Amino acid sequence: MNEKSTFTLKGCVALVTGSNMGIGACIAERLAALGCDLVLHGRLTEQEKATGAEEAVASQRKRLESAFGVRTAFADIDLSEGEGATEKLFSIAESELRSPSILINNAGFQHVAPIEDFSAEIWERMLALHTSAPFYAIKRALPAMRRAGFGRIVNIVSVQGLVGSVHKAGYVTSKHGLTGLTKVTALETAEENITCNAICPGFADTELARKQVRERAKKGGISEEQAKHGLLFEKQPSLAFVPIEDIAEMVCYLCSEHARHITGASMSIDGGWFAR
Repeated sequence: MNEKSTFTLKGCVALVTGSNMGIGACIAERLAALGCDLVLHGRLTEQEKATGAEEAVASQRKRLESAFGVRTAFADIDLSEGEGATEKLFSIAESELRSPSILINNAGFQHVAPIEDFSAEIWERMLALHTSAPFYAIKRALPAMRRAGFGRIVNIVSVQGLVGSVHKAGYVTSKHGLTGLTKVTALETAEENITCNAICPGFADTELARKQVRERAKKGGISEEQAKHGLLFEKQPSLAFVPIEDIAEMVCYLCSEHARHITGASMSIDGGWFAR
């Protein structure tokens, strides 16, 4: 029997933070293809709204609902604002769909600066969004998962939750914290049908990575292809960006019954970065 063809998550609600673009959007689409109803999330700035971000979210929802026959909700919330923001997110999920049995903590941002130039405001926001927000979300999700007898939590961390990088104090510190939270959550749910794992991508094929390539090319007066090679050569032995579809497929596997004994793991998908 082809088990892959019978794998479904129909009947589940998945909450994916930071899912209006990039890795999060790709994860949401793959979960929808497996039958999940979706709580999508993003933080839309006024500038983004002025340039059509709300329309893009509406289009995303319509496409997912039409293509896969699922229901969707969307929450525009800044999760760096603390536990109250997470409570608003779950209230939207429960009022429009129901409590999620799948939680994907994906929302995040990057900032690069030497420690002595790293602003306190950005430091605090990074810790709040990358570490505290997943903690509040897990804390809020677990009671319903326990009542249902099923739960899957996947934290999208980064290979920089396993290793260090210069000029990324906030990102590396907050992502290391999320790796630790993954382990504690796994231990506290080990006897239940609830798992918690971390996926740790290297350089993925996202707009953020492409922006780094463009900036590197401009600064060095070189071609974008040369800039891309230089960026990857320093860290990622495969010399190729990780396709976001590969990350989404790993998420889906971890959400399946086939992965029920995988918990507390930090899974690198980084072209060999962590192997060095």
